[in-house]
Amino acid sequence: MLLHEITLENVGAYKGKQRINLEVREGRPIILIGGLNGCGKTTLLDAIQHTLYGSRARCSGRGTRSYDAYLRETINREASPKDARITLRFSTTVEGEQRHYRVVRAWQVRGKSVREFLNVFINGELDLVVSESWADYIEDLLPLEVASLFFFDGEKIESLADPERAAPVIESAVHSLLGVNTVEQLRTDLLALQRRQKVSDEDQQALEQIKLIEQQISEADQACADSLQCVASAQASLDVAEAALVVAEDAFATKGGNLYQRRAELEAEKKLLEEQLQGMQDNLANHVAAGPLPLLLLSSQLEQIKKQAEREEAAAQAGQVLETLATRDQQLLDFLNQLVGSEPTAEAEKYLVADRLQRAAEADTPRFLELSRSAAQQLASLDQILDKEHSNALALVDEVTRLRERLNTVERQLAAVPDEQMILSLIKQLEAARLQVAGLKADLGRAREAHATADNDRKQLVTSREHAYKKRASGLAKAEHVARIITYADRVRTTLQQFGDALLRRHINALEVAVLDSFTRLMRKSGLVQDLRIDTDKFTLTLIGADGEALDPTRLSAGERQLLAVSLLWGLARVAGNRLPTVIDTPLGRLDSRHRQNLVERYFPQAGDQVLLLSTDEEIDEYLLSRLKPAIAQTYTLVHDDQTFTTTIEHGYWWQSGAPHVA
Repeated sequence: MLLHEITLENVGAYKGKQRINLEVREGRPIILIGGLNGCGKTTLLDAIQHTLYGSRARCSGRGTRSYDAYLRETINREASPKDARITLRFSTTVEGEQRHYRVVRAWQVRGKSVREFLNVFINGELDLVVSESWADYIEDLLPLEVASLFFFDGEKIESLADPERAAPVIESAVHSLLGVNTVEQLRTDLLALQRRQKVSDEDQQALEQIKLIEQQISEADQACADSLQCVASAQASLDVAEAALVVAEDAFATKGGNLYQRRAELEAEKKLLEEQLQGMQDNLANHVAAGPLPLLLLSSQLEQIKKQAEREEAAAQAGQVLETLATRDQQLLDFLNQLVGSEPTAEAEKYLVADRLQRAAEADTPRFLELSRSAAQQLASLDQILDKEHSNALALVDEVTRLRERLNTVERQLAAVPDEQMILSLIKQLEAARLQVAGLKADLGRAREAHATADNDRKQLVTSREHAYKKRASGLAKAEHVARIITYADRVRTTLQQFGDALLRRHINALEVAVLDSFTRLMRKSGLVQDLRIDTDKFTLTLIGADGEALDPTRLSAGERQLLAVSLLWGLARVAGNRLPTVIDTPLGRLDSRHRQNLVERYFPQAGDQVLLLSTDEEIDEYLLSRLKPAIAQTYTLVHDDQTFTTTIEHGYWWQSGAPHVA
């Protein structure tokens, strides 16, 4: 398939009729179109897809808007009347014959209504049948899923480096682009053949029922597709809103919003801490300090008092027994005189007299205290009381210190609370972001429920159809020729299944080699990836690092992931034979100079038989233009008038036709 020409009339920034010749030559497959940001490069990419696929086109400028709203806003603001038109000429081979197509898609706004027209010319002749069934016809020429692999925004394909996101792309490409689905279609056709054999003219009522179910299934398929698109749209809006919420939360936290929200809690805690601290201090002052604890300051004096009390106690005891001892000593001396004589008695008398004199001296100890027995006992237990009071006081002091430190922390946090007027706008933004996220989550939930309902209805219809076929088959399978057809069809379907599996493995192996070779050509780090594998069941792509282990794609830089995604698309195109045009918008975003040069020298000239590059002056610059020049067939520059906000298309590229349009 080759694109020959595209004409835009009052589309986007293109006022009036603007035409681009897209013819290429042998060995020069590249059409280079330059334009600054906002000049209309993406509009060109969207225009090609819009012309081919209409409301199903995955135009980057549409977003979540309805198709009528998109058509209305796509018309140039200066156009009068509000009419727009896109004409795309291309050629392709159909059933071995070269056919030339001219697809004209036009729309006009009249009041509140938008009308769209589509005419398809084949080999110069208007074909009304193809025009009416174009949506189905183009799926045979270039399926929408396949087109997304060849018409892409260079900055948005990085997601294909994610194995989960790349899997459906690889599956779709292998089945649609490499012809694997043809085998499956043959198996489906054989199944349809089997089912037709089960349908007899003898049961017209059952036949009508089956037709009705088939129609209902077709309607259910459309309902499922519409609801799935609603889910995707709601998910995209929710992702944007959640990202905005994260930004709002970060801004709120940076400005002290969390402390502001805790202000009442902090103030209450401060008041409680102050009350607890005051209570502790009152306890220390009124109870602990007012008790016996201050006596610890008189430790040496208390020790002297204790010793004096002991001495006075001993003196009192000595005074009490002194007279009794004198009487006892005289009786003892008289008894000794009777037993042993006067000389030993004199010695004993001297001892007893000396003992009484010593006791008398002790009894003469000065008495300053004259404590009672209970007071003396209290004085003896004073050390134990003071130890206990001292331990209690230390515990109270530690608690006071802890409370004071916590109070200081709370006071610092309160001091950091921002002013209400300063934080008010951030609070409003945060609440608005949260409300938006909550609303979008609810919308997403409803969209998912609607899709689940539609999918369940479809499954029930499919089950009903199978039951109807089985019921029909029970009566018609008696005929021998019908049974033979069914038997042989089953055998062929089994053979086709085996053939399809073998074909799939062959294509997957070729694709692995092509993608790895493409990635190796484009990468600056030659030893980063040694191998890659594609699962034939889940179609997930696994990178193998230099150590032979699986390499997580998140370890690659943004530029390397973009190169991996490009390599995947390039490998698919190479395995498919480069038979489709490639249109790349902003092809060199996020890439360093080395990787840009690799793309320019190794990929673009070999990306296909026709390659449209939509570039800014900072992507394909003067140096890269010189490297790309041998492969360029034609160049154009999109010139934007900032006064009228319109774009015109001029021949030549920057550094070829001068530099008046370089920012």
